[in-house]
Amino acid sequence: MNKKILQHFRKRLTDQLDELHDKNSQKRVTTLAESEQAPDFTDQATLETDIDMNIHIKERDSKLILKIKQALERIENGTFGICETCGEEISEARLEARPVTTECIDCKREQENQEKLRGN
Repeated sequence: MNKKILQHFRKRLTDQLDELHDKNSQKRVTTLAESEQAPDFTDQATLETDIDMNIHIKERDSKLILKIKQALERIENGTFGICETCGEEISEARLEARPVTTECIDCKREQENQEKLRGN
């Protein structure tokens, strides 16, 4: 993969990482501010549901942050865009769709088919 394409993905991943960090820090402030404003049980229940949802989103975002950091490491060590299963290049179209991917489309399909057979 040439330097220009790698630079494109580095910027895209870095921008996404910055966006996730900003989003998560804003959610924490919003949640703390709202937690002091629950005048009755219904409002408190709604607030707790919102807090639970924010926690779930933050956990999901944390996993994505880890995947982004790993993809940036692969860019640095020269393994970005190489399938971890078969060693072939991952198509640029697949990387555009999911830049954190570690498998080519064929290996990912095979993995998903195996999971279906196992009932996962």
